[in-house]
Amino acid sequence: MDTRTVVQVGVLFSRSGPYADLGEQGYAGTMAGIAAVNARTGLPFRLEASVADPKGNTDRYAALAAELVSGGEVRHIVGCTTSWSRKEVIPVLEKTQALLWYPCVYEGFEANENVVYVGACANQHILPLLEFALPAFGRRGFLLGSNYIWGWETCRIARDVILRSGGEVLGERHVPLGDADIDRIIDEIHRKKPDFILNSLIGPSSYAFLRAYRALGERDGDFAPGRRPVLSCNLGENEIVKIMPAAEGHYTTATYFETLETQENARFLAGLPKDARAAGISAFFAQAYSAVLLIAAGIEAAGEAAALDVLEAVKARAVETPFGPLRIDPANNHIHVVAHVARATAGGRYDIVRQGRDAIAPDPFLIRSALAVPAIETATTPSRPQLRLV
Repeated sequence: MDTRTVVQVGVLFSRSGPYADLGEQGYAGTMAGIAAVNARTGLPFRLEASVADPKGNTDRYAALAAELVSGGEVRHIVGCTTSWSRKEVIPVLEKTQALLWYPCVYEGFEANENVVYVGACANQHILPLLEFALPAFGRRGFLLGSNYIWGWETCRIARDVILRSGGEVLGERHVPLGDADIDRIIDEIHRKKPDFILNSLIGPSSYAFLRAYRALGERDGDFAPGRRPVLSCNLGENEIVKIMPAAEGHYTTATYFETLETQENARFLAGLPKDARAAGISAFFAQAYSAVLLIAAGIEAAGEAAALDVLEAVKARAVETPFGPLRIDPANNHIHVVAHVARATAGGRYDIVRQGRDAIAPDPFLIRSALAVPAIETATTPSRPQLRLV
C-alpha cells in the first residue's frame, strides 16, 4: 500500500472544442509529469490529478477553477490554453491564493503573482522568430491571427518589429476561433505577394489556412514551399503530423522540439509511454510536464505549505526538466528558456534550423528587448531576387 501523503493537482484543459488538439497535449503532458513524479523514490508525497474539462467554453473556466479549489485540497492548477481562459481564471486564484501553472506560449504583457508562466512570452518566441526570418526571407510581411488577445497582441508586436526594422506590413487579418473560411485571405495574399506570412491562428483555423496555402502553392509555383513561407507562432508536432503535407517547408518557433538532440530530451523521451510518443510531443506537452516537476520541487522544498510559499521555494532553485535546468524569474514568475526555430518536413517532423544556446531572460512587457532587426543578410537568405521600388 502506498502510504505517501496525497497532494491534489488541478488539471484544467479543454479536450474538445476549437483548440482540442492543444488542450489534449497540455492534459497529456500534465498526466505524464504526474506519473514521472509518482515514480520517484524517496518523496514523502504523491500527486493525484483532479481533472476538469471546459470543452472549449471560455465561460466555464472560472467556474471549474472555483470548483477545483473550493474544498481547499487543490492549491495548484496546471491548465488553460488561451489567454482568454487564463484571464477568466485569475480572479478565482487571487481570491483563494491558489496558483495557476500556465504552460502555453502567450503574448506577454502580464505578470500576476498567482500565475506561473511556464510557456514562452513574446521576447522568447515572436522576437527570435522575426530575428531569424527578416534577414532570411525579406521584410514585407502579412499578419494573420485568431480574433482574440493572443492574435491581436502577437500581430501588434510583429507589426512594430517589422516597421522598426524598415519593413512593410502588407495586410493584417483576424479569424474567429475555429473558423475555417479563409478563401478571401488566400486571395489577398496571392495578390499582395508578401515575403512571408506570420500565422498566429490556432487549431482548425490554422489547419484550414495551411491546407489552402498549400493548394495555392500547387497552382502557383511562386507560393511553393520555401518561396513565401508561413511562420507559425504556435504549431506543434502533434498538429503538423495530422495536416501533412500542408505544413511542409514552413517554419515555427518553440522552446522545445521533439528532435532536439540533448541529453535531457533523450532521457525525457525515453521515459514517456509509447502512446504519448505516437501522438507527437510538442512544446505544450513538455511545458505542462515541466510545470508538474516545478510543483513537485516546490512541495519537496517547502512541504505542504500554502501555494505561494511553494512557489517561493521553487524560485530559489533550478529544476531539472526536459529543457535542462529550469528557473523561474523571481521578479515576474516567468521561466528563463531557450528559443529555437524549426522547419516542417514532409515526414511530419520538425528539423531545427536555428537552435538556441542560452536561456533568454523573460521580458513580458518588452521593456529591455530590442524591437528592430538589423538589415544584415545571412547565409540562409533564399536565392530568389528581392525586388525594390526605386
